[in-house]
Amino acid sequence: MEPSTRLASIQLNNATISFDDRFTLSEIDWTIEPHQHWVITGANGSGKSALAAALAGVGKIEAGTVQGLPERVGLVSFEVQAELIAEELKKDDADIMDVVSLGTPVSEMIFEHCEDAELAYELVEKFGLTTLLDRAFRKLSTGETRKVMLIRALANKPDLLILDEPFDGLDVDTLAMLQAHLASIIESVPMVMVLNRFDEMPDFITHVAYLDKDRPDPAQENKKQGNRARREGGRLAFTVDRQDEAAFNELYQLLHLKTTDLSVPEADPAHQLPALDPNQPLVKLKQATIKYGDTVIVDSLDWTIERGQHWQLSGPNGSGKTCVLSLITGDHPQCYTNDIFVFGFQRGNGESIWQIKQFIGYVSTALQWEYRVSTSCRNVIISGFFDSIGVYTKSTDNQQKIADQWLDLLGMKTRADQPFNKLSYGDQRLLLIARAMVKHPPLLILDEPCLGLDDMNRQLVLALIEKICEGKETTVLYVNHHTEDRIKEIDNHLTLDKNH
Repeated sequence: MEPSTRLASIQLNNATISFDDRFTLSEIDWTIEPHQHWVITGANGSGKSALAAALAGVGKIEAGTVQGLPERVGLVSFEVQAELIAEELKKDDADIMDVVSLGTPVSEMIFEHCEDAELAYELVEKFGLTTLLDRAFRKLSTGETRKVMLIRALANKPDLLILDEPFDGLDVDTLAMLQAHLASIIESVPMVMVLNRFDEMPDFITHVAYLDKDRPDPAQENKKQGNRARREGGRLAFTVDRQDEAAFNELYQLLHLKTTDLSVPEADPAHQLPALDPNQPLVKLKQATIKYGDTVIVDSLDWTIERGQHWQLSGPNGSGKTCVLSLITGDHPQCYTNDIFVFGFQRGNGESIWQIKQFIGYVSTALQWEYRVSTSCRNVIISGFFDSIGVYTKSTDNQQKIADQWLDLLGMKTRADQPFNKLSYGDQRLLLIARAMVKHPPLLILDEPCLGLDDMNRQLVLALIEKICEGKETTVLYVNHHTEDRIKEIDNHLTLDKNH
């Protein structure tokens, strides 16, 4: 990577950058203009720190180009911190006279290559390190070491300042001081920060880059790598201008779902479903066949869905995916001519369709078209308790509380009273999934839940499905025909082919 002699745009053009044999950033397209300030964020393992390090010239360019990197880069990261400590410890190993090395003093670490000594002294005082200047750098605590690195980077007048989780481990007063200082230099120094916590984002940040884990097609990956272990990788999924309020809010929701520890809200104790036999499968189809005249849609399908066994159902248009679903839900007239066992019922033995449907949560594009009543976001979720479109029965305080917990999970708690029909298509889909889940059904059927969604909203829906799959009570049947929309928690796959 060739550094630039003056500050200009930094451009990564279809850049693939490797970091030893373990990690690769894939096909990164990204431009940083002067006076822009960026936050890099994303899921754990997506390559946030790697992308930040690439701006400092770290990594090997395997393809594409990286242009415009400035000459003077200030980089503060856990990796650099660990390297500095390791270098200090090596001095003991290199001492052949058996004299214990005292290590490099803090004053030397800060001032030996300092461009602005006056600023360095000012920051030393503000960071509370004045009494530690004579102490060995390696004798400092992790937080003190971090402060030394921040002072070094800030006092060296960088053309680009890269801060990887700069606020971790700082006390409240130090955090406020650092944020104030960073805000004071935004006109002269562009900044790139790596942050996991969205609520720590300074007000001066202008843009956000979101990274996701690279998910190559397994068959292609095996073909390329043979018997070698697959190298982990990340990709730049989205870049968002903070002034684009709608896009910024969607990214906030995505990060909220992907990176928080929020779990699926509990069911309402007063609205419990009948207990199912834990020794019986949820669904069992034996030689299931659907045909119209001489046209066979589904031919002799055997399929068993056990409790906790998440499935992805795929296949081309016309392969019978929706028909199979309607056999399970009891909506297909040929369910009575087939050998179907669902939720303890052998179909055709006098059970009602509502006895079947009470155990199923269902989301589809057709349902979204039907859900046109003017009601609030909270009421859409509450309607799941009553299997209705809209709320026509007074809800309990606990049901409202559970609905608000779902809104919190979705990153929509401030929008509880907004009209459902005024939301984006993607937010409507999220609410309908929460509506289907609010009773904790044993089986959640998601029929092409990403259909019609843009890329950001598709990622939101996939993140919510992953969150649901991590739970223990609901088995997910996920219908999809796009390989890139795989859910990592789903290990079972059924692919239907056209029979006609």
